[in-house]
Amino acid sequence: MRDSPAELGPEEFRKLGHELVDRIAELLAGIGDRPVAPDTTPAQIRSLIARDGVPERGEDPQAILRDAAELLFDHSTFNGHPRFFGYITSSASPIGALADLLAASVNPNLGAWQLSPVATEIERQAVRWVAELIGFPAECGGIMVSGGNMANMVCLMAAIRAKATWDVRKQGAGSDKRLVLYASADVHTWLEKGADLCGLGLESVRAVKVDANRAMRVDDLRRQIAADRAAGHEPAFVVGTAGSVGVGAIDPLPEIARLCADEGLWFHVDGAYGAPAAVLTDAPPALRAIGLADSVAVDPHKWLYAPIEAGCALVRDPRLLHDAFAFHPPYFRFEGAAEDPPTNFHEWGPQNTRGFRALKVWATIRQVGREGYRRMIADDIAFSRAMFEEASRHPELEALTQSLSIATFRYVPPDLVAARHDATTKRYLNDLNTEILARLQREGRVYVSNAVIDEAFALRACIVNFRTELEDARAAVTEAVRVGRAVDAGQRSKSVSGVERNELGPM
Repeated sequence: MRDSPAELGPEEFRKLGHELVDRIAELLAGIGDRPVAPDTTPAQIRSLIARDGVPERGEDPQAILRDAAELLFDHSTFNGHPRFFGYITSSASPIGALADLLAASVNPNLGAWQLSPVATEIERQAVRWVAELIGFPAECGGIMVSGGNMANMVCLMAAIRAKATWDVRKQGAGSDKRLVLYASADVHTWLEKGADLCGLGLESVRAVKVDANRAMRVDDLRRQIAADRAAGHEPAFVVGTAGSVGVGAIDPLPEIARLCADEGLWFHVDGAYGAPAAVLTDAPPALRAIGLADSVAVDPHKWLYAPIEAGCALVRDPRLLHDAFAFHPPYFRFEGAAEDPPTNFHEWGPQNTRGFRALKVWATIRQVGREGYRRMIADDIAFSRAMFEEASRHPELEALTQSLSIATFRYVPPDLVAARHDATTKRYLNDLNTEILARLQREGRVYVSNAVIDEAFALRACIVNFRTELEDARAAVTEAVRVGRAVDAGQRSKSVSGVERNELGPM
């Protein structure tokens, strides 16, 4: 019999698997007792895994797994920690983690139905379920991708081919006319990246003004569309954001939908973060218009609590998604009965070989159900509001924004409150809060990120975490104050951005 160095016999696999699952269970049981993030450097991490090139001979599998677990448990930033409020990646459902193990073990290739019969049908069902949860037509076309960037770009590519007045597949994006894309000034950078990769160029992207709530101003959108038509360009694609990355703002989706219908434009909703909130019985009214969109991007690894990676691209007209990506090279011979045609996902997105991302999403939705999502998402929003209210009451914090499950605030020393809008003080407060953020992340008691709001550097906390409790949300406030006092005391004793202590006021 062949002696393969990659094989594990059933007994050895069972032994290693049991030991690893036990260690993971212990990690999850005590994850809140660990620092959210390690205080370390790239050089220190590299030194821990340093090897002199590819090993000549293989190592013991048990030792490898123990080493890997120790490295990951001791030197990771845990987005599953109840006090992780940073970038929008949720705590991962444990059943999703087990589903990933199952998917990797069977290892289906979801490029073609024949290579993944049941996995393909599970993905199709998972896509339909995601669409149903956010109020989008379940008969849409859809595909699982890596995350928000790719989900949005897949929709953009379908829109370009549908809206261009020339054959983009044959002639490319170059034309005497320019396709124009519109989004609020606060849109995620995926749109610039998409315009670049699709060959449209950054000059095709229009930044639409936002209102006091950081939501798109439809009057400015209408004005820019008219100006572009007058200039001989082709307005084509409008992005409505359902939960901006910075502050969780929701654009006026119903009004944007009506304008797009009147102008014959493709209406896309970037719901990577906020779209799942549409499942709530008291969802923000604007989210009800998700069902009017031509396409939607949503990330199950954000507010549907699936492990990374899991994004989902949804296009109302399945034919338009399929036509954007279908090629039939001679080495692909995947056929089926005309009365029951198979879904070959290589015709629905940019990948040929595709992993089974959908299983963890499907399993999580089955375990949680619609009611479970309503409860968890509502809790996240409630804790965010409680955090914001706590910050509003504190004399050393300036509460700035709260929308969906994102709250922003900044530390302002009491003696600088009256002068906080002066140019000198504004610079100091930005430097102060920048250092507060860095120290909070290093210490690992809570993990927040930042937003810049009207030139003010703010601490930003986003809760998409089924492990977070009310006391964890409040801890973000108390930790910001504790660290703020310490940093301010240190900064006042030295020159900060060329400003001396006596220019900022007394201690």
